[in-house]
Amino acid sequence: MAKEFVKDVTSMDEDFAQWYTDVVTKADLIDYSSVRGSMIIRPYGYALWDNIKNELDRRIKETGHENVYMPLFIPESLLQKEKDHVEGFAPEVAWVTHGGSEELAERLVVRPTSEVLFCEHYKNIIHSYRDLPKLYNQWANVVRWEKTTRPFLRTLEFLWQEGHTAHATDEDAMEETIRMLNVYAEVLEDILAIPVVKGQKTEKEKFAGAKATFTVESLMHDGKALQSGTSHHFGTGFAEAFGIQYTDKDGKLQHVHQTSWGFTTRVIGALIMVHGDDRGLVIPPKAAPTQVMIVPIAQHKEGVLDFAYDLKNSLEKVARVDIDASDKKPGWKFNEYEMKGIPVRLEVGPKDIENKQVVLVRRDTLEKIVVPMDQLETKLVELLNEIQSNLYNKALQHREERTSVALTMPELKETLDAKPGFIKAMWCGELACEEKIKEDTGATSRCIPFEQEQLSEKCVCCGKDAKHMVYWAKAY
Repeated sequence: MAKEFVKDVTSMDEDFAQWYTDVVTKADLIDYSSVRGSMIIRPYGYALWDNIKNELDRRIKETGHENVYMPLFIPESLLQKEKDHVEGFAPEVAWVTHGGSEELAERLVVRPTSEVLFCEHYKNIIHSYRDLPKLYNQWANVVRWEKTTRPFLRTLEFLWQEGHTAHATDEDAMEETIRMLNVYAEVLEDILAIPVVKGQKTEKEKFAGAKATFTVESLMHDGKALQSGTSHHFGTGFAEAFGIQYTDKDGKLQHVHQTSWGFTTRVIGALIMVHGDDRGLVIPPKAAPTQVMIVPIAQHKEGVLDFAYDLKNSLEKVARVDIDASDKKPGWKFNEYEMKGIPVRLEVGPKDIENKQVVLVRRDTLEKIVVPMDQLETKLVELLNEIQSNLYNKALQHREERTSVALTMPELKETLDAKPGFIKAMWCGELACEEKIKEDTGATSRCIPFEQEQLSEKCVCCGKDAKHMVYWAKAY
């Protein structure tokens, strides 16, 4: 039976990339558009993004930020103002050269990110220390002309939020950078049930134009890492390039200290690859658009549908509930909602009504539980919490099993080949070693974790004195 249900999905272990493509399309998350590397986010996919967005937006507002909206287009001269920044984004920029049939006097960039727009605005509105901090965030789409694309993980256009803040001191900016990184970690761990490693990016991997970049890294089912959110401390680099100054309490002119942080639709890709299985999606209850799907059994029999709808109405106060009263066969419905990763399926038929009970089926374990009607609300809430915890713990266990230590280059290479995942290894801090590791193994530095361990005294690559313990992995 199981085989028949999932015949449309390639096995994860057989071909993980194909499994991923099958799941995003067959679970109705996306459809492909006529532009290469662009995707249509379908209602189910967008409802999932909406839930994630609402959870994050609430936390952004609770930390004192206000939402704004910046223009889609950036004049070329404005993008050129911060040298490192423009060099970092140049290969991915989409240009607008014509308006109607007329060639533009100055090319416009379709925003790949909005630092320069915020900087231009801050220059106009920040004058005194009383104007600080400025804590702005925008929800928007951005365009980056990627060479290789994959739904959610890397597309020409994607949705995200980008926070941009300005502060009086370096300390305030640093505090903000870490605060927002922790907000990302909370959404990933508490809502999406994805465990993360928090740390700082190396100089090579940091954001173009930043003083320091911090990241939350997660590990996918196939042992590859995914950068799941970043927070950047800009220092005064952008402020100096754009002339963003304020008068301090002593009447002296100072440059502001800035931050920027972003969280994108690629976290849906992370959710798919961390929790999914050979039957399709598995969505943690806190993120799920529908937490409980009621499937009436023998619904043509008198009283079954009425009972199912009454059940839906009574359960809506404790969960997000839907019902499938279509004339499709129950087997088709079971398959469909397993594919869509709905946390709990509720089956109810004439015998159940007679016995004052229902059958609950967990998506994470596929376990069937018979629950008396008078205990249903309580049991359902408990079950949703249990599924949420189980998915997090399962993902954490997977990450622990796929995290290794390497003290030498041969060991690093062998471990990556034999057991793909995170590899903890010491590093001297030199770019040459970081590049050699990538060249020899295909692994990149994911982060210098906040929780440091002294695995040895020596760099895994050159044998010189080590400065940091670093997480390495192949990544999306």
